[in-house]
Amino acid sequence: MSSSLLIRNVRPMGGATTDVRVQDGRIAELGTALPAPPGALVEDGQGALLLPGLVEGHTHLDKTMWGMDWYCNEVGSNLTDKIDNERAFRHASGHDAAAQSLVLAKAFLALGTTRLRTHVDVDTQAGLRHLEGTLRTREALREVQQIQIVAFPQSGLLGRAGTAELLDQSLAMGADVLGGLDPCAIDGDPVKSLDVLFAIAHKHQRPLDIHLHEPGAMGAFSLDLILQRTEALGMQGKVAISHGFCLGDVGAGVTEREREALLARMAKLGVVLITSAPPSRSVPPLMACRQAGVTVLGGNDGIRDTWSPYGNPDMLERAMLIGMRYNLRRDDEIAVALDTVTHSGARGCGFEAYGLVPGNRADLVLLNAQTVAQAVVSRPVRQLVVSGGRIVARNGVLEADVADVADVADVAAL
Repeated sequence: MSSSLLIRNVRPMGGATTDVRVQDGRIAELGTALPAPPGALVEDGQGALLLPGLVEGHTHLDKTMWGMDWYCNEVGSNLTDKIDNERAFRHASGHDAAAQSLVLAKAFLALGTTRLRTHVDVDTQAGLRHLEGTLRTREALREVQQIQIVAFPQSGLLGRAGTAELLDQSLAMGADVLGGLDPCAIDGDPVKSLDVLFAIAHKHQRPLDIHLHEPGAMGAFSLDLILQRTEALGMQGKVAISHGFCLGDVGAGVTEREREALLARMAKLGVVLITSAPPSRSVPPLMACRQAGVTVLGGNDGIRDTWSPYGNPDMLERAMLIGMRYNLRRDDEIAVALDTVTHSGARGCGFEAYGLVPGNRADLVLLNAQTVAQAVVSRPVRQLVVSGGRIVARNGVLEADVADVADVADVAAL
């Protein structure tokens, strides 16, 4: 396989037509009429719009039933109903996190997502089984997709004795990030919950990504405690809040002044916000967050699992849904929606060497659109997907050598 790739006649972010030369997995040069290095693979972009590889900031690869028989959802409406049902279903069915995470990760890749962050359930019933399976997927795809794994206590941290020890083991095994969940609503003791969580993260020097579904004043109280610990432990730039619904609850337990103060502290501490912008909940105000200096990135959350039948591994669709949820209509506003699954997504997750400039990893997506806004709205077929300088998909279909990548069975070797 050639280490050189020259893509002619493309328009980075809808701009002027140029060529892109890739060498050894990195963008080497952008310019017009670039000479093809000896032995280089040459592709004609035919005037396509060029985007950097798309970024999924919050998904759950281990849970998905993508490609499986339809799951009839008869779950109750409470959060604990969904948690308990999912745990019981996965235990009874023997749900294979390795096989399913691999299927969904490949589906993401075919549609241009070259980097993603996935939460993986760790609990005292399944133990580390789901983590082990997703670690195998990360290893199997390591040459073509960068996957961050969050060890996530979906059933809570304090209510099931032994969960903290399993999270500690998860980070030792190679999980990239430590997850948390609703310290008030689920754990019932927010001070102890966050003390335990931050202690594990500090021990392993790993970042945190905390699901915060809690509404109104309760969520604001938890967020305040999180920010206090972030500052006290010197974890600036290492904490993410997923969902953060309380920040959208102005007038329902949170005042405008309180929200402004929380956003200012988040910006100062480098605490990022990750949103799927669901239509069913109050959501943090995207533009106000950005104006305050808070990085906001986008994600699907779960895709086709026991929680919900919705979701699609197409990050342009997620950008469109974010745009619709926030009533983004102008072209420059739609570009903000795209930013949540490109540059802000990479920055918020800590993915390095990202973007369409020389020296960065060559993660490229070509598609037929006149502008960035049209790409988000119409979500055209991905003509070409390049990951780490390697062509991995054409016209929405993985190349055979990528499609055939199989599960890596020996977790002990990871």
